[in-house]
Amino acid sequence: MPLAPVLLLLCTVILVNGWTDAPNAITTPVSTGVLAFPAAAALAAVCNLLGVVCVTAVSDAVARTLWAIADFGPYALTALTAALSATVLWAVAAWRFGIPTSESHALVAGLSGGALALGPGCLRTGPLLWVGFGLVFSLLLGWALGRLFVRLLPPQGRSFYRHGQILGAALTAFLHGAQDGQKFLGVLALILTLEGNKFSLPGWSPWGCAALMAIGTLVGGRRIVETVGEKMVRLTPRSGFAAELGCAAALSICTLLGLPVSTTHAKTAAILGSGASPDGRVASSLGAAWLLTFPVCGALSFGLVKLLFMW
Repeated sequence: MPLAPVLLLLCTVILVNGWTDAPNAITTPVSTGVLAFPAAAALAAVCNLLGVVCVTAVSDAVARTLWAIADFGPYALTALTAALSATVLWAVAAWRFGIPTSESHALVAGLSGGALALGPGCLRTGPLLWVGFGLVFSLLLGWALGRLFVRLLPPQGRSFYRHGQILGAALTAFLHGAQDGQKFLGVLALILTLEGNKFSLPGWSPWGCAALMAIGTLVGGRRIVETVGEKMVRLTPRSGFAAELGCAAALSICTLLGLPVSTTHAKTAAILGSGASPDGRVASSLGAAWLLTFPVCGALSFGLVKLLFMW
């Protein structure tokens, strides 16, 4: 399998991640009318870029965790092609229906399915369990912190809450870049260290990843904003600000622990925790999509590896 198509696929996944994960940061200020959609997407793009570059310069723990999930051996390019293709297919399908699924979740599933297609021994269960713990932990933590902050915040201060959402959106986008950017750098390390077992990344890689993610973010993801911020729950400036604080706190804790988590899951959970009377039908459909992400993407990647070997 040539190297160029795999790198192109990785670039595509990073662009799609910026495109579909923009709502993580901008759902609350857009749905409460604090920011217009184009301005919110531009803010998220800049902060995504800064998050990738700044946090990676300090710690690459999240990237190392993802890099350690599988040992593909001489078939790394084939397995990575399958994993990245499965991630793109799932992300675009979810965006089409306005469902905020997690590319982080899909990427881990794709890597796992690709490794299993090569043999169970290629999958390293320790790092995989750590990632699985992070995905569940971020959901529970985001929901709990969103609920905590909405109870602590006084009902007065509507103007403060409205403008505070802008700062919250910027911080969430920064932390999204810190989290998801490192996951893709972990995949890049898998591609670039095929001949050895030592984690290594070139100095330009955080900037390249950040730029691609920022470009993708500018596309927006309006369908997902409408699903989470308008159909699933009606946000007020106070509950929106509580959701921003809850998501930012959850992502900060997980990033400090080196846990690769889903920013989509953390933000949506924080919104559910802070929002009153969520639409049960919409929330249950999101939950079903999240539960399906791992088996569907894993199976897609597994099947693609087998097809590539046949071809």
